[in-house]
Amino acid sequence: MTIVVGYSPSGQGRAALRAALRYAARHSEGMAIASHQYHDSERGVTAATEDEVRAELEQIGIECGDVTVHSSPERDIGEFLLSVVDEVDASLVVIGLRRKPPIGKLNLGASARRVVLGAPCPVLAVKDDPLSTKNPRF
Repeated sequence: MTIVVGYSPSGQGRAALRAALRYAARHSEGMAIASHQYHDSERGVTAATEDEVRAELEQIGIECGDVTVHSSPERDIGEFLLSVVDEVDASLVVIGLRRKPPIGKLNLGASARRVVLGAPCPVLAVKDDPLSTKNPRF
């Protein structure tokens, strides 16, 4: 089976990537990284390339064994993640969430809600850790 992780180069994306790596190592599963679109101040709307994702994995200290990288020009992150889940027959989806103030914790973002409600497999939602966004070990 395969674990799908939603990734963008942010605290949330890195937290999701680290959690997915831990789970994949523990359960000997492959990973499919869904590199979704985000807004970059210099490049505008873009997605991390396969080379950028693999560089992030190397920075964490992981060899890129059974990992595939998917990207799409689609702007709907939830739909894109669910399409990757269906394509690889995922056993788990890992997504990162933004930290929210206490009143905002009742609401998931639209994309996260779409994935949680639409995924045919379990969804692990992790929040970013602002103190360790560049942790060298997962």
